[in-house]
Amino acid sequence: MFGVRGRTAQLAWYRTDEAAAEVAFLHGFSDSAQCWEPLIGAMPGIRALAIDARGHGESGLPEEPIGYASQCDDAALVLSSQPGDGGVVVVGHSMGAMSAAYLAASRPDLVRAVVLEDPPTGEPSAAPQDESEPVPVPTWLSDLRALDLPARIERGRSDESDWPDDEFEPWAVSKAQLNPHLFELPYQEPAPLTDLLAAITCPVLLIHGDTDRGSLISTEYAKRCAEAAAGEFQAIHIAGAGHSVRRDNRPQYLAELTTFLNRHR
Repeated sequence: MFGVRGRTAQLAWYRTDEAAAEVAFLHGFSDSAQCWEPLIGAMPGIRALAIDARGHGESGLPEEPIGYASQCDDAALVLSSQPGDGGVVVVGHSMGAMSAAYLAASRPDLVRAVVLEDPPTGEPSAAPQDESEPVPVPTWLSDLRALDLPARIERGRSDESDWPDDEFEPWAVSKAQLNPHLFELPYQEPAPLTDLLAAITCPVLLIHGDTDRGSLISTEYAKRCAEAAAGEFQAIHIAGAGHSVRRDNRPQYLAELTTFLNRHR
């Protein structure tokens, strides 16, 4: 699927071909750029770029604080190194969606429009993290990393039986690629998503699922986002989907994304 591979500084990136990308994809936590291949493969003719976030996939992990601001800077560095001009549509999931929001707010020259698939809200937690203390590797992730690849794939099929079959292998591979040293680095506190939307002037599409299935964005919070947005804003709720909206309901996600891209890429 990805015909061109390259590196910019410590960052690995992938393009569908030699032509300038129209759409850039930023993955979620513990995923990798390869996790976008099933979706991109369902969009014939799209010229796409996908980036491995620092500490993920084949990208390196600098000894620096980690967070959405640093991931935004990484994406800007890669996009600035690519052929073409005039900006791209940036599509992000979860962690990648917040990085995309940071990028759209701070570098409007690089972003023509942005798609946010179930981003974190960035709202302060009741128990703020002590930046001096390392964060333990989540149990679900350490459990997955202890399995071999076939067992991880089977765990995915067991836990997420509604996903398309082509999602499981890249998802399972990415879990072993994650650099666990990431959890030992200082963490940059995020800005609230609503604050970022107030600074974004390009068109925004927010896609979310049901909170009782794991979606981070509720219908009520999506309304807050609409009220905060400085520019054109649309929120799409895909019923029955959880946090990985595109995996839980690819046909509807793809239809909404394609409609948006046809208007803005």
